[in-house]
Amino acid sequence: MSNVGSAGSGDQGAAVLQPAQFRIVLVSFLAAGIGLVAGLVAYALYKLIGLFTNLFFFHEWSTTFRSVGSHHLGAWVILVPVVGGLIVGVMAKYGSSKIKGHGIPEAMEAVLTNRSRIEPKVAILKPISAAIAIGTGGPFGAEGPIIQTGGAIGSLVGQAWHTTAVERKVLLACGAAAGMSATFNTPIAGVILAIELLLFEFKSRSFIPLVIASTLATAVHMQLLGRGPMFQVGAMEFGIPRALPFYLVLGPLCGLAAVGLSKTLYWVEDLFEELPFDELWWPATGALALGAIGFFVPRVFGVGYDTIGDILNGQLVWKILLVVMIAKFAALVISLGSGTSGGLLAPTFMWSAAMGGLFAMVANHVFPSAHLSPGAFALVAMGAVFGAASRATFTFIIFAFEITRDYNSVLPLMLVAVIADGIAMLFMPNSSIMTEKLARRGLRVHQDYEADVLTQATVGETMEKDAPVISADTKVGALAERIARHDPAVARHEALLIVDGAGKLAGIITRGDILRALDKDASGGMTVQEAGKTHLVVTYADELVSEAAAKLLRFDIGRLPVVDRGDERKVMGYLGRAAILAARLRRFQDEHVREPGWLGFGSEDASPPGLKPSKSKEGYGSAGSAAPSTGDEADIFIGLTDLNWTTVPQRLKPASSGRVGGTTKVVPSRFVNAA
Repeated sequence: MSNVGSAGSGDQGAAVLQPAQFRIVLVSFLAAGIGLVAGLVAYALYKLIGLFTNLFFFHEWSTTFRSVGSHHLGAWVILVPVVGGLIVGVMAKYGSSKIKGHGIPEAMEAVLTNRSRIEPKVAILKPISAAIAIGTGGPFGAEGPIIQTGGAIGSLVGQAWHTTAVERKVLLACGAAAGMSATFNTPIAGVILAIELLLFEFKSRSFIPLVIASTLATAVHMQLLGRGPMFQVGAMEFGIPRALPFYLVLGPLCGLAAVGLSKTLYWVEDLFEELPFDELWWPATGALALGAIGFFVPRVFGVGYDTIGDILNGQLVWKILLVVMIAKFAALVISLGSGTSGGLLAPTFMWSAAMGGLFAMVANHVFPSAHLSPGAFALVAMGAVFGAASRATFTFIIFAFEITRDYNSVLPLMLVAVIADGIAMLFMPNSSIMTEKLARRGLRVHQDYEADVLTQATVGETMEKDAPVISADTKVGALAERIARHDPAVARHEALLIVDGAGKLAGIITRGDILRALDKDASGGMTVQEAGKTHLVVTYADELVSEAAAKLLRFDIGRLPVVDRGDERKVMGYLGRAAILAARLRRFQDEHVREPGWLGFGSEDASPPGLKPSKSKEGYGSAGSAAPSTGDEADIFIGLTDLNWTTVPQRLKPASSGRVGGTTKVVPSRFVNAA
């Protein structure tokens, strides 16, 4: 019996290309090159920001990174960001709109909607526009643009080679991880960020290239920018376990701050959408407000790495922390909401770190014996707020640890970050600051990871053991009459397995085959052996359901004979689409059926109506229900012919039911016939 087949509804025996396999060696070598290039691009962007900063604020030709706060422009400083806003507005309108925003949602969109393809011009325009925006005082970081730029480089490499969409996605993620790692010298956080926000999978095939790219990008950073962390932080006293009650209070505060950031940012974006003039002028409009804020609070200009370092080292008094927190937050949401180009990470770090330090100072004032470290609370708040806002909590627990390299920070970081994440999930269950923009475009981004249930069940568990068979010498006319009479033996399935006199598999016949045979011979004198197909795609009882489902997709067929590996003509069962969907019952039941505890608290009756199956000795792979012939509304129960539902919502009640193994079974009639 050949395991090469074709569409169940088309000509049997047509050639089918072998599926391409993931080439981990090739992808790993490409990832190495991407990591090196992304590290160099990050360095170039860093220097470009320094160049524009010196040109616009100090009128000097220098790439030295310096704080904008020491400028001598006076009130003219208000207009400097406007110049940058005008340039970015022109680039976005006539170059590419993809340069707007902080970069990560755009990279996610490329993965979700464009098969990980990013235009080459984005790799050029994004870093240049970000350097101009930041160099003219934009309150942004370089990390978002370099993540998008690195992702674009990875995507372009994937487009240059013959690759699958998945291979290209991994290369894009490698570029993004390398960009993050090269910017902050945080290789572990770079890898996890790519997994949490871009890959939507956690597999060795993607993890290995990610680590390679991130490691090499970090090595480039060390060679060009030094081995130390981005922020030089002194020793901190995290106060564990003495300060735990205060961390418990800080957690909800960080969660609310994360929600406030996301809501405010998109509210400002909506306000700009209502402006009566062209969007080309929006970045300049936001930059004018930024200039006004920066005139009074110069620390809001630029990336602010020096200010973040001052906060983490506890060098700022509470009044400055309060002003920095409010001013940086306002400057960030107005500037980014206007549609300019820049990263969200560094500015969020600044105002959230100020919030954490201020919290510790207030707590010390109210509880003089607390002796909390403002720097420690600033660090914890910094990681928790952005982790909760982006739903990349694990990434920023690791990130905050990597920038301090102090293991004592791990416990408070973990505690506060997960509490903040829980609060953010409560108020924003379906989106984050990274996905809200995509959600508004109709894209749902599923950021939770779990093993596919189809990879955890075998065909033998889900197949129909009592396979629908028909003798090879049966006439097509006779079979058509039996189907018309709704004979349960032949009417329940779209296809029947053809067996010879010895009960061995000889082929398969579908309803379409019957109709074509009757078109050729209206008398129905042709046998099912002649009308059916003999070159079959088969599956085995020990094969994973996911492997069987892949065969259905690959060959465009709707059902598979289950045969013995030692004798491929020996029929073991029948696997249709319905049985494959039924494999998800176990996960569905685990999620929604509440079982009684051995202490006696709770009961089965606590489960929602329609979700509580009664016990069955046959498991979830049996079949054999009666064969109704009319349709019903039980779409949600498509193919779950093995379920013994005790209650079903009224709107989902099917037209009929049957009995299997002595228990009443609800049968979704319309779909049983198509099994």
